[in-house]
Amino acid sequence: MEILNIDEPRKSLVNVKVGQNVRIFNFVNAYGCSIDDNSKVGAFVEIQAGASIGKNCKISSHTFICEGVHIEDNCFIGHGVMFTNDLFPRATNPDGSPQTNEDWKLVETFIKKGASIGSNATILAGITIGENALIGAGAVVTKDVPVNTIVAGNPAKIFKTI
Repeated sequence: MEILNIDEPRKSLVNVKVGQNVRIFNFVNAYGCSIDDNSKVGAFVEIQAGASIGKNCKISSHTFICEGVHIEDNCFIGHGVMFTNDLFPRATNPDGSPQTNEDWKLVETFIKKGASIGSNATILAGITIGENALIGAGAVVTKDVPVNTIVAGNPAKIFKTI
């Protein structure tokens, strides 16, 4: 993997590990993450430090992939998909002081090989989406999704087993 280290403030890729034949479109904000071979990242996507994207993935525009999200090979992430990494987000501590990185616990999320997530889905922190699972557009995923399962709705419920 090539490591991009761009120091110019207007550049949007900083310390990103990029595999072979990766396509990254305009207006992507990525830093401290990895994107493996043959993956494609659409416009207006943010990929935070510590996130990883496997081989042969398609990340559609306007998606937010936060720290602690791990997407395995051959996954499809639709337009405007939102991931979270904190079960109890707060701006301040109980004493009113602003929170820092030391004041919260990162909760990782795992998207297994071949999974597909429909547009505008929200994936809560700590979820594992099983291999070849399919998440319906607009779903709010609040618990793990089994292998080869289709879920939809808010909260997402099992619709069908593939």
